[in-house]
Amino acid sequence: MPEEIAFRTKPQIAVELIDRALHNGVRVSAWTFDEFYGRDGKFLGALEDRQQVFVGEIPVDFHGWVNKPAVLRREPRNAGKRGRRKEYPRVARRAASSEVSALLRYSPVFREQKWQRYRIKDTDKGPEVWEVKWAVFWRKDQRGLPTRRHCLIAARSVLTGEVKYFLSNRVPDEINPVTGQYITLRFLLRVAFGRSSIESCFREAKEELGLDHYEVRGWRCVHRHFYVTQLSHLFCARVRQENDASSADKLDRITIEQVRSAMDVWLDAADLPPAARRQRYEQELQKQQYHQRRNKQARASHTRTRLAQLQALGVDVSHLKSCIPET
Repeated sequence: MPEEIAFRTKPQIAVELIDRALHNGVRVSAWTFDEFYGRDGKFLGALEDRQQVFVGEIPVDFHGWVNKPAVLRREPRNAGKRGRRKEYPRVARRAASSEVSALLRYSPVFREQKWQRYRIKDTDKGPEVWEVKWAVFWRKDQRGLPTRRHCLIAARSVLTGEVKYFLSNRVPDEINPVTGQYITLRFLLRVAFGRSSIESCFREAKEELGLDHYEVRGWRCVHRHFYVTQLSHLFCARVRQENDASSADKLDRITIEQVRSAMDVWLDAADLPPAARRQRYEQELQKQQYHQRRNKQARASHTRTRLAQLQALGVDVSHLKSCIPET
């Protein structure tokens, strides 16, 4: 490992990458992250210091307030002289923060709301429907003080009952400083649940391109392996983009696995005689078309099953609010 490389936590590395992106002119409507980053107050504060909008998942024990607490800026005149002197500013004595899971269960702000159902996205297994409640929220910073107002979102899966919590430093009907447009709850939900596409990239890189199949120990060797894997992934994605029909449904596109398989055949057949090469290409084409049909049939079957499950619960997805952007 180079001597100039110092230990940094994942949130610290993430902030450095964000700074590099901003320095290179990249502008993002909103950042998203999982609860590992969501529990790190310094990371959230760094995003706010840079005036970056975020919508990220937070753990169930994340602390804050749905009613802004009073903050004491200085010691009262009638304060006693006994004991250790208290630090100021500090939150008023009766304004203790609460976990977000407790707020959802006990706070009148959430209890008096009805769950709103949203069609979050369409997947290979059919539409995903979640019920949502939200409230204005003040998160607890590193000093135990409330920050600017945030948006706390509680989302519950209609099918499984799983509950997730998301936090954004922008509230619906506020202006997004990057786009200049009003922020809506649908936008926040679309960003919050949009992390699956990034997770798919890692899964494809590991399963199809060998991201985690390195057998080296050196720092530079590992990084070279990562670079080659990422370039291979980018190449496959570009080939897929160029060969997809513009009218094709997003879920009917060829997969990274199919692109990699086709490239393997193209390389293996490079030294074959022309007739044998054409025969090999034809065999691969037939296999690709077969898998494409099977994938489409599987998606249709999964979608029918998902719709039947939702209908059994009285959910008609065609009448729900949708977070899917219009194309």
